[in-house]
Parts: sequence; C-alpha cells; structure tokens
Amino acid sequence: MGLNVIMMGPPGAGKGTQAERFARERGLPKISTGDMLREAIKEQNPIALEAKKLMDRGRLVDDATIIAIVRDRLGKPDTRPGFVLDGFPRTVEQAVALDALMVERNQGPLVVIDVVVPDQELVRRLGSRRICGQCGTNADPGKTECSKCGGALVVRADDDGQVVLERLKVYERATRPVLEHYRARPTFRVVNGAQAQAKVAADVDRMIDEAAAASGGAAGRGRTVPVAGERHMSARVAE
Repeated sequence: MGLNVIMMGPPGAGKGTQAERFARERGLPKISTGDMLREAIKEQNPIALEAKKLMDRGRLVDDATIIAIVRDRLGKPDTRPGFVLDGFPRTVEQAVALDALMVERNQGPLVVIDVVVPDQELVRRLGSRRICGQCGTNADPGKTECSKCGGALVVRADDDGQVVLERLKVYERATRPVLEHYRARPTFRVVNGAQAQAKVAADVDRMIDEAAAASGGAAGRGRTVPVAGERHMSARVAE
C-alpha cells in the first residue's frame, strides 16, 4: 500500500519545507502544481502547453486542466510507492477529482496534513524572508547571498506586512472548503507549525505514520482535540 500525502498550510507555514524533507527521507516524489506544469511543458504535453498559453495571457488555469495534468503525473511509475503533494488540491472540485483518482489507483489512502501557524507569526516569518533578486530562489535563514547563483537577496514585494495579511485572508477563504472536505476523515491531521522546525518535522512524521495506520483498521476511533496556534481547526489523533 502506498504512502500518499497532501501537505497543506498558509504561506510561511513551512509546508513546502516539510513536504520536501518528508519526501526525500521516505524516497517519495514531492509534487507541486508548478513542478507538474513545468515538467509537462518540457515533455510537450498538449494539455500543459494549452495551460501555458493561458498563463502567458495572464489567465488562471481551470480546474479541469490542472486535474488532467495531475492525473498524468500520478500515472508515472515513480508514484507507485506513494507521493507528497504540495499545493494541490486548491479547490473542492480538485479534491473530489483526486478522490476519484485515488479509487482508481487503489494504492492506499490520502493522508492530509494541515500545518497551522498563527497569523502574527506568519507575518513575522514572511517579513524576514529573502529571495534572490536574480534567480528568485528562497534564501536560507542567515544567508547574505544566494546559495544557488550568488545573487543579492531582496524582500519579496508581496511579503510586506499588510500584503501578507491580505494574502492570508485570501488563502483562508479559498482553502477552508478544501480542509472541510477532508476534516472528518481519520487520515486528517493538524500540525502546530509554530514550533521549532525539528519538532514540527517529528510531529509531521508521527502524524503521517499514525494516520496511515489508522486507515488500516483504527479509523473512526480518533478524538478531536485543539492544536496550539490553531484557529477554528481540529485534528484527529490516534488514541
């Protein structure tokens, strides 16, 4: 049975870092919407090429197109042991389509991890975040130049405090229906992302393993508990 994970969380929560780490340590592909699009465009996938035309004209890529690209990517051999999705699904329609795809695959359930961090901490983190002004790579904390190309580091325009708060509101409005789609499942977990990174990593690993085990027979015997830093959210945990 495969280990299939969705990593969710607002900008600055560290979900991308945790997704990449977990995937690397477990030998699974880490798949983001951007990665899928870039890879599919490189392969001259007709659907991806149409999506690129939309993006080049400044238009959003519709759910049906994204779902088709995800279906193609999850059909590749490297996903048979499982995968870690970062940034997908973003809508309930995408989530429903992914559920149907998982039934077709019949290679294990979806484990959904929501990394939760209080807004004020997200504003602080994003305000101190730096990216390379040349290649756009996110800089590691404490670095004074880009570790990839040596370029100068700058603050992203959308990491301004007020802009960040608006981005967080947009994220919550857009993502809440997706979280509600998964929340009642025994494979849904909330992780307190305001802790030290090592503690977050340990919690992510433990909760994914617990959720995967719950899906094999202990489903439904969890209890709902609050998580520090969480707002209007709860998590199922193993008894």
